[in-house]
Amino acid sequence: MKLEIVNGRVIDPASVHDGPAGVFVEGSRIVAIGNRPAGWQADRSIDAAGLVVAPGLLDLSARMREPGAEGALKQEMRAALAGGVTGVVCPPDTDPPLDEPGLVRMLRQRSREAAGARIYPLGALTTALKGEALAELQLLHEVGCVAFMQTRALPHDNSVLLQAMRYAATFDLPLWLRPVEDTLAGSGVAAAGPVAGRLGLPSIPAVAETVALHTIFELQRASGARVHLCRLSSAAGIELVRRAKNDGLRVTADVGIHHVHLVDVDIGYFDANYRLDPPLRSQRDRDAIVAGLADGTLDAICSDHTPVGADDKLLPFGEAAPGATGLEVLLPLVLKWARASQTPLVQALARVTQRPAEVIGEDTGRLCVGGKADIVVFDPDAHWQLTDESLVSSGRNSPFTGYELEGRARVTIVGGDIRFGGG
Repeated sequence: MKLEIVNGRVIDPASVHDGPAGVFVEGSRIVAIGNRPAGWQADRSIDAAGLVVAPGLLDLSARMREPGAEGALKQEMRAALAGGVTGVVCPPDTDPPLDEPGLVRMLRQRSREAAGARIYPLGALTTALKGEALAELQLLHEVGCVAFMQTRALPHDNSVLLQAMRYAATFDLPLWLRPVEDTLAGSGVAAAGPVAGRLGLPSIPAVAETVALHTIFELQRASGARVHLCRLSSAAGIELVRRAKNDGLRVTADVGIHHVHLVDVDIGYFDANYRLDPPLRSQRDRDAIVAGLADGTLDAICSDHTPVGADDKLLPFGEAAPGATGLEVLLPLVLKWARASQTPLVQALARVTQRPAEVIGEDTGRLCVGGKADIVVFDPDAHWQLTDESLVSSGRNSPFTGYELEGRARVTIVGGDIRFGGG
């Protein structure tokens, strides 16, 4: 099929293009950007007047609930498409964890059947994510895992992590790590500080993040491994990453979109919608996150999409399941951050398109001739209220419920196929 998108404002962070242009697609690839090719006859035309045409968003952390909840993948894929997300990286903390090739094949097959966003599985770094023995990393890589992750915290045994790094460096396989030292994090549910003290909540100090980062960087120096750091949350941690990058370590890092906007004071009086992992920290930490995005210390923003059932959020704050839905609010919250920080839109979108694609080594996240036709057409000025009914995801839990958001996807295209919107 020949598809054309005309009259839109085309933004491509990879080429720093921001201006009016047409985008012309044949099959699964972009064949022209700018003027209509000679003799071009489109089978379908999308009028993007007043809209932005950009690469589809690539989300570095979205839990799709499969394996685990039967049939959940299709619904979460619909949520991704409604949010303008054309690619999702799926963490391995599924049920069971993604530590066997057969499970990865099943997830990828179900993803193809769902006809939603592209899925990029992360393989479990250790068997059953227990942090004791390495999973079959090479086999998992061969069946499509883009990297290998230890999800909640670092392994208890540093020798296991060093072994993993040396193995990964040998084959140039990227490792994804949550910088959390769980003996320091303990059973905490809120960031250490006045808010946790006032509410009487068990807390997680920032040193749980910084001690883990020191460990990671020392083992990197000993192994030469390539590491991506997931969901940084503290000012001290971000400064350590900045220094590590300046020292030439092969490290990238992301932050969850909720941490770009929210702080621990927002917990209010035990509102479980603000129970996140990592926990929300102080205004100083949030300011450091914004500064880290501005100077490139933080490479990407992810939704950290975690659908949680209503019953699991109705529990007391300390017992409530952590997490929030994020796929459908990623775009408007990125736009909100861009406006508040006066970040040019082309630079803001890079954090959810070009840079995530570079992190996982995929040739997507950009608009270029010959490139994959993964495209979002969105209205940056569309006002809408976030309610339970407005969400497609099975998770109705969001700290932004009731807020009026600005910016919404109108058409989402994956591989040249219109999978959301388009009339």
